[in-house]
Amino acid sequence: MRKAFSPLILVLLALSQHGTPQASPPPFPYPEGYRLWVHVKSMELRPGHPLYESFGGLHHIYVNPVGLRTYLEGKKAPFPRGTVIVFDLLEVKVEANALLEGRQKLIGVMVKDPERYGETGGWGYYAFGPDKRPLTIDPKACHACHQGAANTDYVFSTFRP
Repeated sequence: MRKAFSPLILVLLALSQHGTPQASPPPFPYPEGYRLWVHVKSMELRPGHPLYESFGGLHHIYVNPVGLRTYLEGKKAPFPRGTVIVFDLLEVKVEANALLEGRQKLIGVMVKDPERYGETGGWGYYAFGPDKRPLTIDPKACHACHQGAANTDYVFSTFRP
């Protein structure tokens, strides 16, 4: 995988949009207030990007206070237990030559807990729709994509100072 992808963009590759839903991990609550956490970076996926069909739109990445230090130190150490990273995916609107946020498509969530998520590198993977209800995903497929960032604790994004 390329490091240019959003940190959680690949988390959502496993969204069950077709066929039989995969097993989901134990529930994780919707991360209320995540937009008040530190904003890590933003990006837009446009037509022509390999993930556009599933994840085209505006991406905002947020980290909770637990994981912030690891980002600030350049991901030289693993993220601590309790880190939560949110990938907020929104439609893009263009009005009067301005790029604007449209409606929310979904959020992807990575939760660090090595004891609970040992099979996926210590990370739990979740997704929620705009209604805040959980979406069915395959966490093992998410983690398989994140293997490309194994040297940075399976997190693709870097902090935009």
